[in-house]
Formats: sequence, structure tokens, C-alpha cells
Amino acid sequence: MISEVAAVPGVRQAIVFSSDGLLLASSQGMDRDSADRLSASCSGLQSLGRGLGREFGEDGGTVHQQMVEFNGGFLFMRSANGAHLAVVTGPVVDPKLVARQMQAQVMKIGARNLTSPPRQGSV
Repeated sequence: MISEVAAVPGVRQAIVFSSDGLLLASSQGMDRDSADRLSASCSGLQSLGRGLGREFGEDGGTVHQQMVEFNGGFLFMRSANGAHLAVVTGPVVDPKLVARQMQAQVMKIGARNLTSPPRQGSV
């Protein structure tokens, strides 16, 4: 799944991460430290989105997708039953194409295959 999203023109990196920030998969060539930092950062953004959704959204304020524009590129995130797909692009990219490919991958694989069960605390 990651390789298909990473093949979209302008995409630099892609990861799948759990809601608590655990890295589940990363695109080829991405070093582990960068992937872990991206996963943790994206988890924080997802948490902020959930808080905003609860405060200002409807029906519990579920966050389906997010986009952040920064100097030099974009970050796109798409939710799938407890896991999330994040894609980092360069500045020249078709956002509609990236979003469409991300949605297609989530649907193709099925949300259940992206599901990450919550980690259990030790007693």
C-alpha cells in the first residue's frame, strides 16, 4: 500500500501509524528515525483534530482527513479505523490526486487491514 501512494508524482514519503503514534509501515528509503518522528508528530496532529472535532463537530467529531501546508510541501493524513495514512509531498503536487490515491488505497486494502488495536498497559 505504501509503495502505491509513494509513487504519486510529488510524494516524498508515506507512513501508516496507530492512533497512539506507533509506526506500522513506512515508504521505501525512509530511515526509521525520520519515520518515527513523523509518526509521533502526526499522532499529535490527529489528537488535536479529534479535540477540535469533539468541540465543534457533530456526532462525536470524528476526523476523517487533515492537510497541513508548510514551506516546501504538504502533509496529508487519512484515518482508517484506528490507524492513519500520512503522506508528505513536495511543493509541486496535485492535492486532489494525492487525496484520491490515499482514499483508493484505504478502500482497496479495507479499513480492517489498517486497524491497529490499542496497546494494553501493564498491570
